[in-house]
Amino acid sequence: MSRTILLKSLNIKVFLFFEMLGGTLGYYNRYKRIQFIHINNDAKEALQKFICAHELGHAILHPNANTPFLKKNTFFSIERIEIEANTFAVELLLSDDVIYEYKDNSLSINEIANMYSMPEEVSHLNNLRNVR
Repeated sequence: MSRTILLKSLNIKVFLFFEMLGGTLGYYNRYKRIQFIHINNDAKEALQKFICAHELGHAILHPNANTPFLKKNTFFSIERIEIEANTFAVELLLSDDVIYEYKDNSLSINEIANMYSMPEEVSHLNNLRNVR
């Protein structure tokens, strides 16, 4: 399923902003049922794609979670939420179709992820059960 079809089928409508965010790479928020993704415009373009996919994961998987608030004001662990958003981003950007293209050569998942500008530290989150 293509990414466009996925977003249309889920009826996802998100406003995307590129702005100065200092040390923050990006974040997702919701205001009056309107969803926003904010991306640091100082980040490299390849990283911006991953940030966008990660924040889209929050929009789809955790639309009502306010992770900055939870992190700052509660003892709630947001680690699970962040891992889920990272996994969503990796699966979206490094789909099984992409991995399948390289199944007959000796490239590792990290090398394939690098070719697609994926942060190496999250490439292991791709579920390869159906590919190999």
